[in-house]
Amino acid sequence: MRGSPAPSAGLPPSGFEIEAARLYREVWGRAVAALVRVLGDIDLAEDVLQEAWIAALQRWRRDGFPADPTAWLLTTARNRAIDRKRRDRTFETKKPLLVADPIGDDPIDVIIDSSIPDDRLRLIFTCCHPALSMEARVALTLRTIGGLTTGEISNAFLVEETTMAQRLVRAKRKIKVAGIPYEVPADHNLPERLRSVLAVLYLVFNEGYASSSGSPLLRLDLCAEAIRLTRVLVGLMPDEVEARGLLALMLLHHSRQAARIDARGELVLLEEQDRSSWDDEMIEEGRALVRRALRSASPGSYGLQAAIAAVHAEADSFTATDWAQIVGLYDLLAQQDPSPVVALNRAVAVAMRDGPEPGLALIDRIASEGRLDRFHLMHAARADLLRRSGEYVEAADAYERALELEQSAVQRRYLERRLAEVRSAAR
Repeated sequence: MRGSPAPSAGLPPSGFEIEAARLYREVWGRAVAALVRVLGDIDLAEDVLQEAWIAALQRWRRDGFPADPTAWLLTTARNRAIDRKRRDRTFETKKPLLVADPIGDDPIDVIIDSSIPDDRLRLIFTCCHPALSMEARVALTLRTIGGLTTGEISNAFLVEETTMAQRLVRAKRKIKVAGIPYEVPADHNLPERLRSVLAVLYLVFNEGYASSSGSPLLRLDLCAEAIRLTRVLVGLMPDEVEARGLLALMLLHHSRQAARIDARGELVLLEEQDRSSWDDEMIEEGRALVRRALRSASPGSYGLQAAIAAVHAEADSFTATDWAQIVGLYDLLAQQDPSPVVALNRAVAVAMRDGPEPGLALIDRIASEGRLDRFHLMHAARADLLRRSGEYVEAADAYERALELEQSAVQRRYLERRLAEVRSAAR
């Protein structure tokens, strides 16, 4: 985080920095949302809040943390915005809005009263508007709601900071020029827009759970941020089944993160993972959310995916997994989401239940359609089932195709090890 503070109020340096970082993450999204409501400008809201944060670090370094850091930040940011508007030639046209002082004499009320959840919800939907590219939605959500710096976002997605800054500028400009409203969509538009928001959050999580490129497979900060933002959404829209289902899915997958990479940094598949290192507390929370989703009339796509993850979490071992139940859940999921990726996952589950040959037949049928030809996981799954069937020459061809498409260094090393095994077995 930029502007990391020096020691204050008797705290050691690390203690102060940890507390300051916690406050930053906790306050940023709510404060930006409140300021955007008042100022009507995301750029201005972020700028004045960043200025307030820099001033806060200087003051708190000397005097210690105030009793109410949030109120201090909002008051300072509000005053910085007024100062900027006064220097602006258009100040007179904006003056009524600022003089009315919607933040009030006690800015902490803006953060904790019932209007603030709506403010954050409006900002989330603005960042995830369909008029923006998916890439822009993800970056803007992480910046405005998650409080990540441009540098942190650029590092997460392996681009130069200047490139990411330009993308953010373009996204904010499009919001302004296109007049994208700062509001929760009307009821008749809500389902479609909510799907966009959930898709963005899941994309952020997936990039952290299995990085699409580069050396680290896991980016735990991205996983944690996606979970935190989804918790915010669930808190703001507690009756939305799909939001709870997505949170459950993230928690159940993330519960296994400690077992997915070994001490050498190599990938460990589900069947080989040490289940004692899975996070039981996270699993139980995820399972509770799944139970709620399954009690609803329609558990939704994320709820069904979470239910599948819960079956894996409940099994004492890979061999004890209830594959029949998983196939049944994939059957239900395919009715809601008849995509080739769902069909592929179902085929793997069928192979685990009935043996590799039936699964291979299903994957070959999917492959013949051509839609997943550039999807490395299809070729990797097919290679694995061929290996299990003893078809080592064909397995080697499939592993080679998967390697052509895979960009993650950790995943590539795993595929290379498997390729060497089947080549050796084929001799």
